[in-house]
Amino acid sequence: MAGHTGRPRVGIVSDIVLQRHRLQNASSKVGLEVCFSGDPERLLGYPDFPDASLWLVTLEDDADHPSLFEHLLDNSDAPVLFGLDLAPKTGGTDYFRWERRLLAKLEQELGPLEELDSEDTIQQLEEQPPVESIAPTLPRWIPPASNAAPAESVWILGASLGGPAAVKTFLDQLPPGLPVGFIYAQHIDGNFTSVLTRVLGRHAHYKLKRAEQGYRVHNGDVVLMPVEREWAFNDAGELTELDKAWPGPYGPSIDQVLLNVADHYGPRCHAILFSGMGNDGAIAAPMLKAHGSKIWVQESDSCGNSSMPDSVAATGCVSLSGTPEQLARELVKSIEESCLIKGRQKRDSA
Repeated sequence: MAGHTGRPRVGIVSDIVLQRHRLQNASSKVGLEVCFSGDPERLLGYPDFPDASLWLVTLEDDADHPSLFEHLLDNSDAPVLFGLDLAPKTGGTDYFRWERRLLAKLEQELGPLEELDSEDTIQQLEEQPPVESIAPTLPRWIPPASNAAPAESVWILGASLGGPAAVKTFLDQLPPGLPVGFIYAQHIDGNFTSVLTRVLGRHAHYKLKRAEQGYRVHNGDVVLMPVEREWAFNDAGELTELDKAWPGPYGPSIDQVLLNVADHYGPRCHAILFSGMGNDGAIAAPMLKAHGSKIWVQESDSCGNSSMPDSVAATGCVSLSGTPEQLARELVKSIEESCLIKGRQKRDSA
């Protein structure tokens, strides 16, 4: 067989049209090239046997296609995954759990599949213009918040591939003094954390800092969730490192960050899902939405990879989609409207 270059290639064989379609979508979501997708008869009659790194095979009844498996073994040295679970209806929690199970099986055979930003890519963000030339000022109806005060509300920023550039643009567009803190969950190689912290905090009014045991999130903070172990909040609202790794293949788990932050802040926490591969966030985001949180996503065309925000949007829980610049403007507008409402309530009760 010819050697493979670049991303792995998968072949999909199923006599169920809908299953082929969903396997193809799930494979593409993690950057795999689908080199064949068809029923067994099409593969048996294929003139040039596809050069796949892995075969995914699911049939209504194996006995209906007795020659398929021998044909695969005779023509390919690539591993074959048989008997995959049928994909449930798209957009629901069961579907995204099915995607996760499929990803786990793929990675057992092919190794880690999610692409992450490289150190060079992150460092290139230092070449962007200083925030002073583009950042807006705090609207008059928002009283400047003290950075010494714990944040009453927090926004979770979840991202993977392409996320550092999007999050930097978002933060650079925010004026200083907003009464909000941020929790930043970024899939990244743990060796690049210090580079990410330096680069994203260089020009913005909102400085990145790694999570610290016992720390409370303050106004103006952007607290970066560590990759290695899971973090949560205790009853006093203090960050606490747990004695276990994040669930799932990539840390930090954005779904788990959403759940852990919401467990303390309730409807006072909201989330924005930026560029990234996979579907991390799609399971927990609807749960937060149901309890009153706002769920926003970066719009597809501005993403380095839109799989993650698109997956969250597919759940139906998203109330806003926009570029990083638009999301920043809408956040300021949302806070301003909240401050105006509180001001009226105070005047009415006086």
